[in-house]
Amino acid sequence: MLSTMAVDKQKLEADIIKAIKTIYDPEIPVDVFELGLIYEITINEDLSVKILMTLTSPNCPSAEEIPREIEERVSALEEVKEVKVEITFDPPWDKDMMSEEAQLELGFL
Repeated sequence: MLSTMAVDKQKLEADIIKAIKTIYDPEIPVDVFELGLIYEITINEDLSVKILMTLTSPNCPSAEEIPREIEERVSALEEVKEVKVEITFDPPWDKDMMSEEAQLELGFL
């Protein structure tokens, strides 16, 4: 385990985002980060990570799978001590939360 002093939090956040971008919504061919499902990434002093996210709908068939996958991929990063993924529906997700890249890929632009 690396000491907390030796970890560049900006780089760690970039690595966390990179890990999250490998996870796709099974129904939409875009990663969950570009879909706008990740609301907040908090890296605490002890290098535990909290990720606040939403789903495309409250009855999303992947409601258990996507958060678990995010937790597993982010936990695999050497610097991360532990990961907690929290789901919220406030504000509710809509297509305007997607990146331009995602909107373009899905034909919304």
